[in-house]
Amino acid sequence: MSDSQYGSRFSASYEPPSDTSSFQMNPLSSHPPRTPRTSIMSNGSHVFGTDIYDTKADAGEKPQEIEAEDSEEEDEKPGSAKSRVRREDVWREMLKSSNGRDKAFKIIQYSMRMYLLFHLAVTSSPVFRGQKRPPWEAELLKRLTSAIAGFSLTRKCLILFNWLPPLTSILAQHSSDPYATNKNKQKPLLHTFLHAPPPVLLEFVNGLADDAATFSRLGLLGKRTGERAGRLADWCWFASTLVNLVENSVERSVILDLQHQVESRLYAESMAGGATSKSNPTASKLDEKELVRLQRQDYWIQVTRLKLLMDLIFVSYDVFRFKRAKGQVQTFAGLASAALSTAKLYDRHKNLLSKTHTH
Repeated sequence: MSDSQYGSRFSASYEPPSDTSSFQMNPLSSHPPRTPRTSIMSNGSHVFGTDIYDTKADAGEKPQEIEAEDSEEEDEKPGSAKSRVRREDVWREMLKSSNGRDKAFKIIQYSMRMYLLFHLAVTSSPVFRGQKRPPWEAELLKRLTSAIAGFSLTRKCLILFNWLPPLTSILAQHSSDPYATNKNKQKPLLHTFLHAPPPVLLEFVNGLADDAATFSRLGLLGKRTGERAGRLADWCWFASTLVNLVENSVERSVILDLQHQVESRLYAESMAGGATSKSNPTASKLDEKELVRLQRQDYWIQVTRLKLLMDLIFVSYDVFRFKRAKGQVQTFAGLASAALSTAKLYDRHKNLLSKTHTH
């Protein structure tokens, strides 16, 4: 419609129409019109919802656009629940669990090993080689060496009976066997063990071997038995690390594919134009939130992969009995693995605390 036609049509005083079910713009208003949007209360119009983005859990809950925008604005506020979580509360929740204490002790243990490594490198340099060392230095090194061994044994005791979770998983699979329920005949338990998923079976054997090696260090089993159990535990750790790396690569490929799909939808929406009738602001915001979630998930998948690579380097020295630079490489790999796993556990507890604060 041209400007002259527009002016001639509304040259008289403006009178609102009798049908107020849809929004009408006052042509005499000095404010520019906003992006047209179909009213959700309109009787004769069709509203394009976001059904294709709803999961089964969200099928019965369909908020209106205004409510969704308000909740998104609240999430973006700096005073959100996640920003109100204190570091002390996160560390308190972490140290309540044996897993969190194990990560804290591991950082302390390998930090001490790193200090001893740098101390040895400095004192062995030509600058300090001929100098007389203070008497307290030898006592400090002795205490640190004893503390490292103590932290190592403490961490081994913290993860005792780690074979129980995979055992309960295998027993649950054995009790829910459809063959036994249909024909009233129970399969042998050994058959269920042999047909268990490889990661679960490796975790079970690794836990048993680790416990045997720990009992040997405590003096409950012989030294030769502990050495053989430790050797078996190293091989199980090596194999399970390789399996987890493969699963990590597959999971990341799926996440990247989903991320590409969301980016394609956002690009198509941006090319369609924000003010056209085909545009869907709610769908775009949902896609943006989904893209942020996928990018965050991909970030932690890469952190997990780096941690698994550090574990693989560490255990390879024990499995294949490498000697060259063993202390230096294992110290760096152990400290890096401890830092990465602690960061991941810290983020997990922080998210749990933020959810409890919102409720």
